[in-house]
Amino acid sequence: MKVNKPNKFKEFFKRFGVYVAAGVIVLAVSLTFAITAIVNSNREVVDVGGNNVKFSLPMNDPSIIKDFSSTTLQENTTLNQWEAHLALDLTSEDGLVYSVLDGTVSKVGYEYNYGNYVEITHANGLVSYYYSLGKDLLVKQGDKVVGGTQIGSAAKSASDELDMGNHLHFYMTLDDNKVDPNNYLDLQNK
Repeated sequence: MKVNKPNKFKEFFKRFGVYVAAGVIVLAVSLTFAITAIVNSNREVVDVGGNNVKFSLPMNDPSIIKDFSSTTLQENTTLNQWEAHLALDLTSEDGLVYSVLDGTVSKVGYEYNYGNYVEITHANGLVSYYYSLGKDLLVKQGDKVVGGTQIGSAAKSASDELDMGNHLHFYMTLDDNKVDPNNYLDLQNK
């Protein structure tokens, strides 16, 4: 006489199948929330003290000469080389340059490669940098500025970008890491 052995796999699922299904659902929901959190961490809104911050544009009606790119090399015709461009190069009809946000002027100076510059420290680890400015700087170290305060004018003072003519070389850092200014500035709806 042949005795049928119970299938252990079937018996396990009869007994614990509900728990296995619940575990799979919990895992799927957890992964969905984790992925959503990672995607949303790259959003353009900066929270400062519970309030969303409104950034001003660094120039009136700016045109982008060279956009930010950390992944695609761009040609620098002055230096005759291809490079990552972790900044925005902007120009405008009047060439006036403005602070993008309230803050304190932390540095003013000159660097041979990037020309005359102003560095402004904002809240929560955000810093904005304005390079290739003219000598007519309107702020000095320690000055408090609000978004939209004129700090100078675009010029051709950056030796690394002479072929671009008068322009603003603008970049931002968050906690000492360069970030894409496009995530903060509304350049499409200028």
